[in-house]
Amino acid sequence: MIETRELSKRYGSFTAVNAISFKVEPGQVLGFLGPNGAGKSTTMKMIAGFLAPTSGRASVAGFDVETQALAARRVLGYLPEGAPSYGEMTVREFMDFMAAMRGLAGDAAERRIDDSVGRLHLEAVLEQPIDTLSKGFKRRVGLAGAILHDPQVLILDEPTDGLDPNQKQEVRSLINSMARDKTIVISTHLLEEVHAVCTRAIIIAGGRLLADATPAELEARSRYHQAVSLSAADVEQAKAALARVADVAAIEVDPQDQRITAFPKPGRQIFVAVSDALKAQNVAVRELALEAGRLDEVFRSITQGAGGKGVRT
Repeated sequence: MIETRELSKRYGSFTAVNAISFKVEPGQVLGFLGPNGAGKSTTMKMIAGFLAPTSGRASVAGFDVETQALAARRVLGYLPEGAPSYGEMTVREFMDFMAAMRGLAGDAAERRIDDSVGRLHLEAVLEQPIDTLSKGFKRRVGLAGAILHDPQVLILDEPTDGLDPNQKQEVRSLINSMARDKTIVISTHLLEEVHAVCTRAIIIAGGRLLADATPAELEARSRYHQAVSLSAADVEQAKAALARVADVAAIEVDPQDQRITAFPKPGRQIFVAVSDALKAQNVAVRELALEAGRLDEVFRSITQGAGGKGVRT
């Protein structure tokens, strides 16, 4: 549904996006991750047809975004960064305007507007000028406009930016419900969002694609993968018990909350052995957990040193 081939954007000697290639299949929710200035928004603008690439190609549902621009945009819903709109319009006027721009009229337009407004819970602000709305509501209005025509492909740049925790959960539930019959790309800096909605993640920095994997595959790269963390009443007693486990390679204690982490030797699983050792030494344990891996640590290890401000050529 989405394909980029060596997609690049340069501004003089500055390369914002450097030969990025990837495909997104139907039903996938792709998280687009990277530090500020990594090239995420620039890439999304090129896929959406709002910015011409310097070189390379992009297509949406088989339509080239440059040579078949209108056909590509008909099947695409796009929420840009900041959710720009016409602030003097009321929410209802903006939705009517968006419907007209999408070629919707009459009952078909009313059905689609009602559906979008209902999904984003905008009924209470329909008659308010957009300029009077909070940042969170403006974001929801922008998302309602993006899904108005029921597109096959959605490109969402920071869709939960400015939303409170309840609103974030509502939008994530909406994305999960739409993922069954749409292809969705989400740019985000919130790693929790990757866990909540994404089936796959791409990490870019310095305009380059550095990783492309499922969230679980990325977590498996973490040094915390298969580690065991615990809270104990007596930290020194717990450390002594863990030191008896043959497959424990290292033990660390967080200086802030005194949480203990036991790291396994390569290829080893230590949860059962750790649990048995703690019981054998009568260690009072408040919490014991097996770590899947920490995405924030993987993100830092991938992006640090890669640069986040593009490439000078």
